[in-house]
Amino acid sequence: MAAIPGMMDIAKLNQTILCYAETIYRFNGLWEGPDPLTPLISLFLIQLTFSMGVIHLLVFSLKPFNQPPFIAEVLGGILLGPTVFGRIAAYRKLAFPNYSFRILEPMAHLSITYYAFLIGLKMDVRGIMRTSPKATKVALSGIIIPFSVGAGLYFIFQIDKPERAGCLFWGAALTVTGFSVLTNILDKQQMLHVESGKTALSSALINETCSWGLLALGFAVTSSQSNMQWSVISTVAFVLVCVYFVRPGLSWIIQRAPEGQGYSEFYICSIVSGMALSGVITDACGTHPMIGAFVFGLIIPNEVLEVTIVDKLEDFVMGILMPVYFVVCGLRTNVDSMSNETSWAIVLVVILLACRVKVLSALTVSAFSDIPVDEALAVGFMCNTKSALSTQTYSVMIVAVLVMTMIATPAAVWFKPVQNVVAYKRRTVQKAKSDEELRVVACIHTTRNVPSIIHLLRTSNARSQSPMSVFALQLVELVGRASTMMVVHSSRKAGLRNSSTVELQADQIITAFDNYELRSEGVATQVITARCPYTTMDDDVCTVARERRAAFLVVPFHKQRNADGEMEDINPSLRSINEGILENATCSVGILIDRGAAETQDHAQNVAALFFGGPDDREALAYAWRMADETDSKLTVVRFIPSSEAAGANHEAADQGHVSLEIDTEREKLLDDDYYNKFRNATANSANIRCFDLVLDDEEETIKAIKSMDEHYHDLYIVGRGRGMQSALTTGLADWCDCPELGPIGDLLVTSEFESSFSVLIVQQYNESGRSREGSFRSAASVNYAGEEMVVRETAPAESEKFESFGSFRKWDHEN
Repeated sequence: MAAIPGMMDIAKLNQTILCYAETIYRFNGLWEGPDPLTPLISLFLIQLTFSMGVIHLLVFSLKPFNQPPFIAEVLGGILLGPTVFGRIAAYRKLAFPNYSFRILEPMAHLSITYYAFLIGLKMDVRGIMRTSPKATKVALSGIIIPFSVGAGLYFIFQIDKPERAGCLFWGAALTVTGFSVLTNILDKQQMLHVESGKTALSSALINETCSWGLLALGFAVTSSQSNMQWSVISTVAFVLVCVYFVRPGLSWIIQRAPEGQGYSEFYICSIVSGMALSGVITDACGTHPMIGAFVFGLIIPNEVLEVTIVDKLEDFVMGILMPVYFVVCGLRTNVDSMSNETSWAIVLVVILLACRVKVLSALTVSAFSDIPVDEALAVGFMCNTKSALSTQTYSVMIVAVLVMTMIATPAAVWFKPVQNVVAYKRRTVQKAKSDEELRVVACIHTTRNVPSIIHLLRTSNARSQSPMSVFALQLVELVGRASTMMVVHSSRKAGLRNSSTVELQADQIITAFDNYELRSEGVATQVITARCPYTTMDDDVCTVARERRAAFLVVPFHKQRNADGEMEDINPSLRSINEGILENATCSVGILIDRGAAETQDHAQNVAALFFGGPDDREALAYAWRMADETDSKLTVVRFIPSSEAAGANHEAADQGHVSLEIDTEREKLLDDDYYNKFRNATANSANIRCFDLVLDDEEETIKAIKSMDEHYHDLYIVGRGRGMQSALTTGLADWCDCPELGPIGDLLVTSEFESSFSVLIVQQYNESGRSREGSFRSAASVNYAGEEMVVRETAPAESEKFESFGSFRKWDHEN
């Protein structure tokens, strides 16, 4: 018998069919149709705006408490969820009805996928290979113990037939340490270079990398327990393909991009498309799109491309997309439901144990190693920082994560070591004793700085009776990866495979300073690499100099000599860094300008020190004195003295108010005379040191005298920066300085045309009492010698046999 078609239609009458929503958006606006909040697009835009407003308001409110934005984001999600505002039925029905999850859920997954991509871009996997053994121990303990405790707490808390795979998410939630969140906290508290901060940051890098692996495993297990092994195998295969095939392919493409033109929108869109495709692949493998996006971010090979992508995406992702994710987490979090079928006592125990597990792991390492207990506590509390978690995390874990991260900032402040508890006195070369170790920090931006710095150090005359410790600080701009850290190199690592440009340069620097140490007597060297942004590089340099108890800090000039012999600007950012160092350094500073002398000889043989007066010139003379003491280097010291007419005119200008700074001119002159006479008396019998006094009328004669010195082919000029002295011979020069940070005489030596090749060292003496006052070149406040009694001597009179006139100096033969 033939089937009756109508019978099939009757059979489907009792079935529920989900139809496509007709109210995604409206056609005729407010004037026709249902409630304005019914269409999904309109509702989602209102939800997004409301969420962003609440979260940004909380970020602003928590700023006085130094809490990271992550705290405000989690709190905002909880406030908008059923825990607080969700208790109001009208609010829940109007703002977050159940049917709105059809668009909120996909947007939340899209948000966490983009977030994972940014995390991968910012993470420096090479930093794991540079992690110290102490940080590795803390990291391993911070993985094993928290994961075990998290898995155990999951089974304790889930009384009624718990899902076994859920323990992976709880374990991963306690294991993860938000690397980017912790970096921001330590940066704001200026603890990136403190020992506990470096240990916490290095261990956080390992923790977060392993946590992503645990999350991938958790997704693979929960997606399909029967085919779990295939999910894991396919995901691992995808990672291997990305590392060994996709990354080299991206490198090949990027290398063919035109240099100096940046990266076009085509490159950026291609990378984002590759991220989306990676997410689709890992989702098909059975894990989650965020795993594919994270892996794709890790394999981006070019740091400049990384920072370009981060600059374009970060504000959009963190400011617009991530509030949606945290709202979804907050809507799934209900504090009232945490005590269902259990007591609040158990809930509190679970939260307390979760918050203390990182501290417990750090103390465990302390018990079996040489890590101090206070440092272990600091590292444990700081490693409690968290970042975004899976939306499958339970309410109790969300609360625990919130409490853990809120503890991190107060812990960082509490355990921050007090700086300068034991102050050191030898902060200048002038105060250093000849038989004591001179500690020098030499900053290096590129390998081109190495020859000139070693040329200066060889001239500095280190020997067993007067040793010198040199700390070569390689400064690397932080781009792309967010691993702000400092690496102390113990030895050269030869034969590194797939080394980055920074590592290759560090290897060359280590080799150069090892050779310098081997070929010198009384020299100890150490190479340090510091990765930091240009905005904080001056503070980081000053911190290193203070921690190494340095008396002298050498920084390279921001201009270098080109093939035509002209000084060209290589990096404008270096100028602001040098200015910050001059302002904040806790020791004397020298700016080294190379005009080709380091290319011709091993060390400076003819050194000239120009002495106008003031603390900076006294420091420059002290350093020059060290160079010529018992060496084959010849030192020429020229003291520039204003004539009586010039001095009278200068005093008259000061009386008329043309000079507004308060300067103890008489005291400075007495200090200059005392130190200069002390130097002349001590070196009177030295065959390789000669002194000349020049009496000049104005700055024009000063320029003429300095340019005439080029005839004697000096290979190193040492001059003070010029603070603490008001001289008629330099007053007019200060108004025409192209580089004010060098002072008028240093600027003259750098910008003027000279036939010979030489180096210039501009010296600024550390002066604690004058650091808070704003000084100017050749006109800053006088130096304070902290109560030291100075024996005052009169300078040599003009008619004495030691005096040399301006004319006799020009005729002086350097070789005789």
